[in-house]
Amino acid sequence: MPEEPTLLVLAAGMGSRYGGLKQLDPMGPHKETILDYSVHDAIQAGFKRIVFVIRRDIETAFKETIGKRYSKRIEIDYAFQELTDLPEGYTVPDSRTKPWGTGHAVWAARHAVSGPFAVINADDFYSADAYRVIADYFDQSSKSGTDPLCMVSYALENTLSRHGSVNRGLCQVDKKHLVSVEEIIDIERDREGVILGENGEGREVQLKPDSPVSMNFWGFSSEVFDTLGKHFQDFLKYNGRGLTTEFYIPAFVDDLISKESAVCDVLQTSARWFGVTYPGDKPYVQQHIARLIEDGVYPSPLDAS
Repeated sequence: MPEEPTLLVLAAGMGSRYGGLKQLDPMGPHKETILDYSVHDAIQAGFKRIVFVIRRDIETAFKETIGKRYSKRIEIDYAFQELTDLPEGYTVPDSRTKPWGTGHAVWAARHAVSGPFAVINADDFYSADAYRVIADYFDQSSKSGTDPLCMVSYALENTLSRHGSVNRGLCQVDKKHLVSVEEIIDIERDREGVILGENGEGREVQLKPDSPVSMNFWGFSSEVFDTLGKHFQDFLKYNGRGLTTEFYIPAFVDDLISKESAVCDVLQTSARWFGVTYPGDKPYVQQHIARLIEDGVYPSPLDAS
């Protein structure tokens, strides 16, 4: 019998630009968080298990605020992204306090996940259709006997913040397959409305509004953890002494595609992404959720019992 897919929620972020723990900040009319809506959508799509990747220092608050809401509805487990959780032979540089990035966060769950799993950020609102699309994809992969590797993409212009720059995985797509993904940082509109960002070589680049980008909504099989660990070792070998360097999931997938001939499917969705990167984003998110409730997409209060 095929294994049920797991939802892997990356909730260990520091929230440095936001000024606090976005994962626990109420956004809905009855103090619902973005994560509450994400879990609701995942359950509706058929996910039966959730693993939260968190930090030890927020464990108690997270379990009391988030985890216990769902323990009677869905199986819950936890993994911990710890700075010292590194492959054998590697150590944390002196004075480094910043986590190792999203790739490290996924690798931290290697002992808690088995079978197909989807990866999301705790503070991103992906919308219900995205969960249905990836759940259907897992079902088709199981029937065909193939290991899932996919991403849900969004148009760049629908993922920007009005209140500061953002980082996005810029994707090149050939039909329904991902050709490459490049992490672009500090993306924002200039005074003329042109979207600019900085590539991995430190050069400013102009970006198209409809460019497909990764919002860290990925689909994998647990078979990926061994390969992910090897890529993390390579990253540490060349970048492990930096105090702010990060191991990104998009960079890992890009390596899989370019070096190992892996095929990553790009899933189309009618969903609109939104999230909170800065405090000024919060009113917009609250307004958007209110409209979805008015349209009957979500009940109010959201059933999290």
